[in-house]
Parts: sequence; structure tokens; C-alpha cells
Amino acid sequence: MKKNIILTFIAALLICSACKKGLSDYPSSKPIVDVPEVEVVAFDSTYRPDTYRQKVSEFNAQTRAATDIVFIGNSITAGTDWNTLLGLTIAKNRGISGDITYGVIERMQEVINGKPAKVFILIGINDLARGVTEKYILKNYTRMIRLIKAGSPQTKIYFQGLLPVNETVLTSGAVKFSNHVNKRTEIQSINTKLSTICTNEGVTFVNLYDSFMDANGRMNSIYTYDGLHLSADGYQRWKTVLTTNGYF
Repeated sequence: MKKNIILTFIAALLICSACKKGLSDYPSSKPIVDVPEVEVVAFDSTYRPDTYRQKVSEFNAQTRAATDIVFIGNSITAGTDWNTLLGLTIAKNRGISGDITYGVIERMQEVINGKPAKVFILIGINDLARGVTEKYILKNYTRMIRLIKAGSPQTKIYFQGLLPVNETVLTSGAVKFSNHVNKRTEIQSINTKLSTICTNEGVTFVNLYDSFMDANGRMNSIYTYDGLHLSADGYQRWKTVLTTNGYF
């Protein structure tokens, strides 16, 4: 019994000594609980719109040529006939309504396989609406650029900044877009950082935001019918930005 008491006492002394040593590893001015912040990510990167597989199948079945000009993105890209809008015969529309950056990455190989002359990318607003954080959106932008560079180095890349939104134009019929039109701060931050990425990667950044913005920092109501998607005037404005800046 006496032996057990002695062993217990020695063990207690060892534990206390270790505790004191551990505490001494931290400066007195810095609390022990001060640890690096860990980002908590809660979004589904596997989400794909209902029409995704069908549209990708259609894209894969189409002919491709090295003279192609490809527009890839979501419903905003899908919402016009680029050949008619720009007076072309070589434009390919690769817009899928509801798509996110992860979906574009997944189907980017189809674009790369065609070795197109130019690629215009506009994607990310649906990511914000679905809870994808800026950090991952920007990482995906960089990945898209590098995928194209590696698979089709002669292709000129034009990365278009996110468009502004306008919550005041949101109608009752477009209430499902309420998660899209409250992201002005995030959009501006992403555009600023995307511009830097484009500079570092040696690709062209297309600033659409400033050309669509009204005096209050919202999407000019002339250019949208629901606060998110573009009206006919909106696509004409887009055309003007692309043509006056010499991208065609």
C-alpha cells in the first residue's frame, strides 16, 4: 500500500512538471487559445444543374476548329446567340444555366480539345449564391487559366469580371435569385483579385462591372430584367465593351 502511495505521488509530480514546461512555451502576453483560424467550408462542389449532362453531351457532339471563339459560363453567357450578336460565324456558346466554377472546370477539356483561337470566361455568381467562398472561386479561376494554357497554349484567354447585380429590379417571379443579388461586396472583391490573377498569369482581364454599373453601384436597370440576367440592351452593352476594347 505504502509503495502504491509513493508511486502515485511521483506520477503527480511528473505531470505537474510537464504542465509547467508546456505553459512556459507560450509568452505570457499570448494566450494559449490563440491558434490559427481554420476556415469552415460548407458548400457542395459536386452540384451540377439539371441540364448539365445533356448540354455537355451536345457540346461534345459539335464540330470544333482552331478558329473558334468560345464563350463559356452560366445562363448569362447562354442567354444570347454570340454569332448574331457579334456578326460572327465562328462563335461557340458554352453557357449552361446554373453552372458554377467547378462545373466549368469539369467540362473545360471539351473546350481545350478544340484548340480554339479565343476563350471568353464568365462564371462565379452562382458559386456565391450557393455559398462557395471567394477563396475557392479564385482558386478555380487560376485552375481554369492553367488548364487552358497547358492543353491549348495558343488559345488567347479573356477572363471577364463578374457583372453587378440590382436587388431593386428583383421581381416576385425572380425571387429565387435573392441569394445572387445581395453579393455586391463579394463581387467587387473577387473582380479586384481576378484582375491581379490575370496580370500574374499573362491573360486579359475584361472589366464588365464598370460598364454595367449605375450611379449607385448596382446593375443599371436598363441592362437587366430581373436584377441578374441581361436584357437585350444588356447584351448590346456587352458587345460594345468587347468590340471597343479591341477584343475582336
